[in-house]
Amino acid sequence: MIHHIVLWNLQEELSDTEKREAALRIKKELEAVREQAFGIVSLQVVTDGLASGNKDIALVSVFENEEALKAYQVHPAHVAAAAYVGSVTAGRVCFDYED
Repeated sequence: MIHHIVLWNLQEELSDTEKREAALRIKKELEAVREQAFGIVSLQVVTDGLASGNKDIALVSVFENEEALKAYQVHPAHVAAAAYVGSVTAGRVCFDYED
């Protein structure tokens, strides 16, 4: 199994309302890819982290294998979602590992 974890902060210049709306859209668009791409075991977008964290949004996903992760990354639904995510976030951090 391949674990793919991505963390973002929303752009600081966004208002609180814009941040909430952006977070919900990110969640909706990325979680929709779960039903469309091959080899996804689980995929969750967390937008309501605890105050002790220092990131606004987390993508926590598991793929059957590295090929499935690579296919997800170029899937048209993911590419479209990623374009939006990139337009409203800053400071992307990614950590992938196999177990």
